[in-house]
Amino acid sequence: MSYRLSLLLLALSGLIVQPLAAGEADGHLDIYWVDVEGGGGTLIVTPQNESILIDTGNPGVRDPGRISQAVTKVAGLKQIDHVIVTHYHRDHYGGAEALSRMLPIGSLYDNGKFEGMPDNPGKAYFELECEKRVVIHPGYLVPLKSNSPTKPAVKLQCLATRKTFIKPEAVNAQRNNGAEKLHRPKERDGSDNANSVVMLLQFGPFRFLDAGDLTWNQEKRLVHPFNLAGEVDVYQVTHHGLDSSNNPILLQSVKPRVAVMNNGVTKGCAPEVFANLQAVPSIQAIYQLHKNLRPDGKTNNTKNEFIANSERECNGHYIKLSVAPDGSTYTVSIPAHGHQRTYQTRGK
Repeated sequence: MSYRLSLLLLALSGLIVQPLAAGEADGHLDIYWVDVEGGGGTLIVTPQNESILIDTGNPGVRDPGRISQAVTKVAGLKQIDHVIVTHYHRDHYGGAEALSRMLPIGSLYDNGKFEGMPDNPGKAYFELECEKRVVIHPGYLVPLKSNSPTKPAVKLQCLATRKTFIKPEAVNAQRNNGAEKLHRPKERDGSDNANSVVMLLQFGPFRFLDAGDLTWNQEKRLVHPFNLAGEVDVYQVTHHGLDSSNNPILLQSVKPRVAVMNNGVTKGCAPEVFANLQAVPSIQAIYQLHKNLRPDGKTNNTKNEFIANSERECNGHYIKLSVAPDGSTYTVSIPAHGHQRTYQTRGK
């Protein structure tokens, strides 16, 4: 057995596979936070069994292997219809090339090559195999399969990228009066984090915000002077829970009920971020992919029942969210240890 194949089998062995009905079988919209150990790998499966992956984890075979396993063994699909790479850091784009050799990829959306780009993913990334490449812009709607007239619509729209934001009138954004008191500027982040693609997913009244690693000062622009994102049900904690992101003005403006942090064993879970999240009155639960075990002890963790992986040696457990067919409720579960809790959609 080759060394490369051995690594792949080792990576896949850590992912506890729990086949769960998705898509057309039950009319739900499902979201899976695949454990890519402090990177990004968020898989969305629509009621039409169309798959969208936001970010591809780290280079190597572990993260692409876990994503492939989630797509095929957990969601029961054979390809990834849409891949969105939020920005050019290895923990977000790094698994794309290997993943393209494991599964067919339909359309790939990213920032392309742009003037002044601070980080370049390289030739192999830009030449990986996919059916179509699209440079994404604010306002872009991912072309998803038509919805049944009797079911809620699924809409996935880009709100911002490359430090450019959608026009307020395009989303009927309301002026966010008084929110500026929540913001205090931080030192500028000159890396590609600030160029992150921001995506808003809607399924009837359900709303989910994924802003990649959008940085502190750019987060203010997302919600002030106009709140371009509106209020959401679920917030993917930006930048893995690092305190160069997760600005209180963003958190207090989008008012999520559930926050999900794609952190790592020693990455993320900054004390300031936990304090900012816990100060949001609307938040009912904070989920983590990992229990943070940073040796300096300068971290906080949510309750154990809301953590998918508690051991230092990662087992690759995922978090699943399933939205009811009418969009009125959503259930968050951690199949590895049986946690399950249902939340009311704020639009209902």
